[in-house]
Amino acid sequence: MTERDSGKAEAPGAAKTEALDREKMDAPAKSRILAKLFWSTLYLSAFTFGGGYVIVTLMKKKFVDEYGWIKEDEMLDLVAIAQSSPGAIAVNGAIVIGYKLAGLLGAATAILATVIPPFVVISAVSLFYNAFRENLVIGLMLEGMQAGVGAVIAVVVYEMGSGIVRGKSWTSNLIMAGAFLASCVFGVNVVLVVIVCGLIGAARTFLGRKEGRS
Repeated sequence: MTERDSGKAEAPGAAKTEALDREKMDAPAKSRILAKLFWSTLYLSAFTFGGGYVIVTLMKKKFVDEYGWIKEDEMLDLVAIAQSSPGAIAVNGAIVIGYKLAGLLGAATAILATVIPPFVVISAVSLFYNAFRENLVIGLMLEGMQAGVGAVIAVVVYEMGSGIVRGKSWTSNLIMAGAFLASCVFGVNVVLVVIVCGLIGAARTFLGRKEGRS
């Protein structure tokens, strides 16, 4: 599967089947997917500034919008899992996406590609910390990057949020609004917000199935 082929209109459905049937893939096909996953994640990690949420944002653009490997609602689920799990969200995001696409080997590949760039950069910065700290040009570059990072996150928040609104589920919209108010207005810890939203979602699913049986 080439990068050009992955951008075709039928790619999302084919990619979903490919991910779900990863155990049935032959060795060459799985190797190509792992190679593309590695280089894509390495590229995203190398050029990501501003924290773990930024790389998750770029993963959405790469694997959902560009490659069509993952559906948008699945990406929302993966982000929720990454956020609610212990550890850095960038690594957690790489784990769940890699596992979704290629199983345990995919998760290991994505982790390695995510960790290499910051490991190299931080090692280099630690050797020249004083020079970096006092360099005016680098300071101005970082300020500019922060502004760009904010814009990138805002765009993806809008795209994912509008997808929930278009779903026309008043419960989902209420949960989203309540989570926003709790986190941004009342300063509730994000982990607690995610756990409560997860419990509400589980309760809604349980009640829906119970009504379906009756």
